Amino acid sequence: MRNNTIRKDLDFYLNLRYPVTIHADPDGGFVAEIEELPGCMTQGETLVEVFEAIEDARRGWIQVAHEDGQDIPLPRDVKEYSGRFLIRVPKSLHRDLAHAAKQDGVSLNQYVISSLAVGVGKDSVKEKMTASP
Repeated sequence: MRNNTIRKDLDFYLNLRYPVTIHADPDGGFVAEIEELPGCMTQGETLVEVFEAIEDARRGWIQVAHEDGQDIPLPRDVKEYSGRFLIRVPKSLHRDLAHAAKQDGVSLNQYVISSLAVGVGKDSVKEKMTASP
């Protein structure tokens, strides 16, 4: 597939940052993939190894696509996220989170959002959530 638009130079594409999805491999180790770059995936025994391997795979994927004149998708925009995701946690953690939320007088959802926000350095989100009625 040829791109009919003006192409950027290779360094532009190599400097883009794509979300990486990592799954634990049932046979051991980890599998990493970049969804926007079809077929760009790798595996490694440790998280460090798989992160290094997916970076090599990303660079190789982009270089080959650029050399072949193929379209190189841009990373997903934050608008593509719904703000909703499901997560499974151990029952004991669920219990502890529910108890802490009750102690703070907020819903479990608000408590988890606040905790995640603090964990990634978004304290202002925590302040907005606790200020909500």
